[in-house]
Amino acid sequence: MYAKSEEYHVPVLLKETVDGLDIKPGGIYVDLTFGGGGHSREILRRLQGTGHLYSFDQDEDAQQNAKELEGEANFTFIRSNFRFLKNWMLYYGHEQVDGILADLGVSSHHFDEEERGFSFRFDAPLDMRMNRQASLDARKIVEEYSEEQLSDILYLYGELKNSRRIASSIVKARQQKPITSTTELVEVLKPLMGYDREKKDLARVFQALRIEVNGEMVALREMLKAATELLKPAGRLSILTYHSLEDRMVKNIVKAGNAEGKVETDLFGRSNAPLEAVNRSVIVPSDEEQESNPRSRSAKLRVARKRD
Repeated sequence: MYAKSEEYHVPVLLKETVDGLDIKPGGIYVDLTFGGGGHSREILRRLQGTGHLYSFDQDEDAQQNAKELEGEANFTFIRSNFRFLKNWMLYYGHEQVDGILADLGVSSHHFDEEERGFSFRFDAPLDMRMNRQASLDARKIVEEYSEEQLSDILYLYGELKNSRRIASSIVKARQQKPITSTTELVEVLKPLMGYDREKKDLARVFQALRIEVNGEMVALREMLKAATELLKPAGRLSILTYHSLEDRMVKNIVKAGNAEGKVETDLFGRSNAPLEAVNRSVIVPSDEEQESNPRSRSAKLRVARKRD
């Protein structure tokens, strides 16, 4: 069911994330994760004259939220995965931009919308697609991936040490009857998890499936590469991460200019990395924000500047 934008998602570290862009009123900016539009609205509030904001989101509900801003002359919504950032900017005539923002977390709307299957709290079809037009969903992964494939994604994307055991149990269970809902999957998983870690480990399994369904790590790698190429000298990159996999990749991009974190130097030993960190350490939400918005508790904000 479609949710109003004010109910869709409470933006995390709103002021800090937008402040990180060091907005120039006439600049060109990109919000790669429109969602409920909180960050985009704050960016638009700071733009004037020729300033323009391009906001991306592949979700149809986010597109509905963006309709509220259709009358804004300095706003363009792009219904697309952010991995195509560079292609779209070139399409609109921009070889460089002044700032790029991304809130990488799954919106509270997706977790709360039962039929989307993102949460183990509800009985729902195994879906987890950000883009509901995509062909791959969580049910196909659970039902059709080999035991080795399942083990690999659970280990790589869920960081589960018992990934092989979980994969084996899923394969044995699906041979008895199809696993098509979140509840059916949880019933298979629960005997493998200790009581004290049950919720955390279930969350890791669902995270791994969601990342695979949406190709999140591949898309993030491609987006970060495009972002470093698109930013003008002194342009800003402001990114919110929520789990170690995406945070590690963003950290490596800022440190070294590549997802692996391999620092390359010139003849004088100086780093060739295209970005430099603006903050010496990550920015995290205040205790007050974490209390009022539980989703913010795992958030980390990294802000980088394109070297001149």
